[in-house]
Amino acid sequence: MCDDQLTLRERCILLVLMAEARELSNAELYARAGVKLDGESRRRLNEFGLVESNKVNRAYVHELTERGTRWCATELSGTRPARSGSTGGALYSVLAGLGRHLDETKRSLLDIFRADVVGQVEAAYAQLSRGSGKPVRLTALRDRLDGIPKREIDRALDKLARREDVNVRAEADQKTLTDRDREAAVVLGGTARHLLSIEAPR
Repeated sequence: MCDDQLTLRERCILLVLMAEARELSNAELYARAGVKLDGESRRRLNEFGLVESNKVNRAYVHELTERGTRWCATELSGTRPARSGSTGGALYSVLAGLGRHLDETKRSLLDIFRADVVGQVEAAYAQLSRGSGKPVRLTALRDRLDGIPKREIDRALDKLARREDVNVRAEADQKTLTDRDREAAVVLGGTARHLLSIEAPR
């Protein structure tokens, strides 16, 4: 089995992918956990069938495979790797506690770790607006979040709309709307909304 061949860093990458429950670029991995999956580690985790890596433009994105998910589930009852220090000790104590909770409640990892769609919507908005706080059409937002079901994005927009710094509003000039704009709209309070704006941090 590959377990004995994995470094603590590689184990941490697998666990971050488990917690995020979606594909992550190296930039996102680094932002969340201070690690990247590249070089020999990427080749090893791909060869072991634990992670699938695909190149998007010039950057790799990584996603846990079914085998990788099973590995993470098994690791909840695993022992701390040798020479992993206090960081490894703390990590594996937390994993053991999580494993006990899942056993007692008869739940699985998939019941707990779900993709942060709200965070993905905010990130996509920040990229499209370039941090300006200007309104972005939901058509462009959904294009950027291709692969996430519309209903999940709608739920995320509903949550965001409750925040004081967020505005999800209808297009004032309805004549400018295309069929795609209408399809991309989210209905909140009985009104179709077409634009998202999030105040830029001061």
